[in-house]
Amino acid sequence: MSSDDHYIFDVLSSIADSIDRHIDQAAAVVKDTLSSYKWLEQSLWPTSPPRIQKPVPVPRRISTTAYTWLTTHKALAAAVLVSLGGVIAGSVHDAICKSLSLDLERRGFVVYVLVGSVEEEQTVRNESRADIRPLTVDVTDPPGMQHAIDRFHNHLKSPQHALEGVNPHHLHLAGFILVPDMTYTSGPIEAITPDLWSDALNVKILGTVATTQAFLGVVRDFRSRILLLTPSILPSLCLPFHGMESSIVAALTAFTRSLRSELAPAGADVCQLKLGAFDLGGRNHPQTASSVSLARADLFAWPSLTRHTYARDYIAQSAAINPGRTGSATGENGLLKGSHLRELHIAVFDALTGPRPPRVWHVGRGSLAYQLVGDWAPSGLVGWMLGTNAIRPRAPGDGKEKET
Repeated sequence: MSSDDHYIFDVLSSIADSIDRHIDQAAAVVKDTLSSYKWLEQSLWPTSPPRIQKPVPVPRRISTTAYTWLTTHKALAAAVLVSLGGVIAGSVHDAICKSLSLDLERRGFVVYVLVGSVEEEQTVRNESRADIRPLTVDVTDPPGMQHAIDRFHNHLKSPQHALEGVNPHHLHLAGFILVPDMTYTSGPIEAITPDLWSDALNVKILGTVATTQAFLGVVRDFRSRILLLTPSILPSLCLPFHGMESSIVAALTAFTRSLRSELAPAGADVCQLKLGAFDLGGRNHPQTASSVSLARADLFAWPSLTRHTYARDYIAQSAAINPGRTGSATGENGLLKGSHLRELHIAVFDALTGPRPPRVWHVGRGSLAYQLVGDWAPSGLVGWMLGTNAIRPRAPGDGKEKET
């Protein structure tokens, strides 16, 4: 047997011994736990536990198995563990918010969805999920909003009873997930009215800031994590006709960085998830032809001079990208095909439960790649890829300095 063979054999033997130790330790923990339950039948009681062994780190595979068992047996887990809760702040009709709430509920979380009206509350209740609950918070009524959050804070600190006869447990707020609306008005900056800018800034920036401010006391108390989800591809490229989206996402990114520095001493992490393209199951997938039709319809609202100046580039860009998907919002014939939402589910779960979450997560197809393109590629190259940098004849004297 060669030295390499001896080395491989030693490694395999070490792994086998480690697995045996972990299995023995897990068996001892289960026996100790079940022995403490007086409500078990006498015949089900385990024998006396084996001798105490030195604790060893539990590998990821065993941790995953234990977590799966706990989420399957919620009633028993509630008797001995602290349950995890999460708040989702976003539209109850948004596909991302609905998908995240359902996935976290399946993983054993108690999910609270922020609502601002009776209709939104009923929409959440119509899901018929015991652990997806509406949390009424009206950002337009600061005193009422603070009163509602104080009640919620007291609710988290109060013992919870999963089942009658089972020991009470407490809820730990694992995270506060912000999902600002990702639908933006597109078009030349001079064609977007101040009213549209004001509405977008109030809803997407001021609304996000006000909601975050209201929950900061709860976040600090539980050392919860704040997750902010923002689109990535179009803001990374800073494309023409998407100035509103690029401006708002840049403001939210700066807000996140500042908030992260402020909450660091309190032990509360702040993570930004930059979303690429996701496949939302066909509900938000207008084909390229439909996108071009919508773009042509937008032109009629522009002043004639604006329409004459920008129409060709705007339609060409609309044919290259599709504003119906999250992140890049690209179509089947556009920049790239969207990722499955499972990637987002895994990223959010890891950001909520991981030991040291990264400050910035790139999730979804194209998120990181297009940020690198936006950071390093010349803007002219990006425009050429989208068909918006066609060569035009210059007017006489254009590009030359004028004498005065």
